[in-house]
Amino acid sequence: MTNEELNEARTNPDFINYLEKTKEDAIQTKNISALYEVLDSLLILDLEQEKINTVYENILKISFENVEKIVNSGKKIVLENDELYYTRSFYEHAIEKWSYNDLKGAKELFFVLANVTDDEVLGDALNVHLVACSKEFDLDKFYDEKVNTNNMPIDEKYGYFITSFNFETKDFLEKNSEVLKTEYTNLKYLLD
Repeated sequence: MTNEELNEARTNPDFINYLEKTKEDAIQTKNISALYEVLDSLLILDLEQEKINTVYENILKISFENVEKIVNSGKKIVLENDELYYTRSFYEHAIEKWSYNDLKGAKELFFVLANVTDDEVLGDALNVHLVACSKEFDLDKFYDEKVNTNNMPIDEKYGYFITSFNFETKDFLEKNSEVLKTEYTNLKYLLD
């Protein structure tokens, strides 16, 4: 979108009303995909932070409720439909914690997500994140030094996650297997 188009959207009362109505309906019906549509629009248009926070809080609430139901039923999350959005929100929340240097909170979320998601590529990537947090890597440093930003995700569903690195993932995890083992031992209580 051009700046002119963004400005037009920001000041278009019909579009703003549409976003507000969609937000209210999505919160009422717990429609996470519609909430993400609203959130993404609010972020692109750089609208009120309070509205963004409200939408994000509802996304997290819906995700945590549904992930708990899925896990309690003995199933794992798949990266399809609403479950992709649940995974995205958990991941974004973990990244947010990491960005604020809450390494303990980030590790907990990465660990849980790695263990409740049925996807090898994402699971391995989450374990890389877990190792990086365990080694107290700053998020920006991790991104600058370890993430391969030139490599497009192998599948569109990975577009929300960092899954491509400047090293071979399996080798990295093997070299850091003791770190991972320690973290898994320390964090296993989260899955009980």
